[in-house]
Amino acid sequence: MLLREYLKRELPAIQKNNIRLLVLGRSEELPEGVRKDIEKAMASTARNTGMKLAVALNYGGRAELVDAFNSMLDRIRANGLAAFRADEQSISEHLYTAGLPDPDLLIRTSGEMRVSNFLLWQIAYAEIYVTETLWPDFGRQRLLESIVDFQKRERRYGGLGASRRVAAAQD
Repeated sequence: MLLREYLKRELPAIQKNNIRLLVLGRSEELPEGVRKDIEKAMASTARNTGMKLAVALNYGGRAELVDAFNSMLDRIRANGLAAFRADEQSISEHLYTAGLPDPDLLIRTSGEMRVSNFLLWQIAYAEIYVTETLWPDFGRQRLLESIVDFQKRERRYGGLGASRRVAAAQD
């Protein structure tokens, strides 16, 4: 399988560059051999303190929200939290991306004008960059173009988003 080959080939470079590997999605539904390779790679990079590389496998934004809400319900039931009220923070803490910042930029290749069930909660305030370039051809030059375009934008977060960003900046 391609993923297993990639892990075997790239894991030394990931280690050398102090990168921590994370997986977003329902990895427990992947074939056993793939799961074991992923678990081994994540365990071997768990103490790396540099960049975090989050790979979406068997991922869907709606499934992520369902899993987050079920995780919250499990916690409520286990702890008898009768007065629990969900808020944005508590929901974020149960997402696959818990502990990671929300994306500032979503790059959509192949000219698609939809988010395709990807990080539905997290991209609420992300800027979207659409390019006709197909993913396999999206290289450094295209990435630089998208970043330059992003840097020219005036970010607007909306009511709660703006106050959340200001509060985070003050922490």
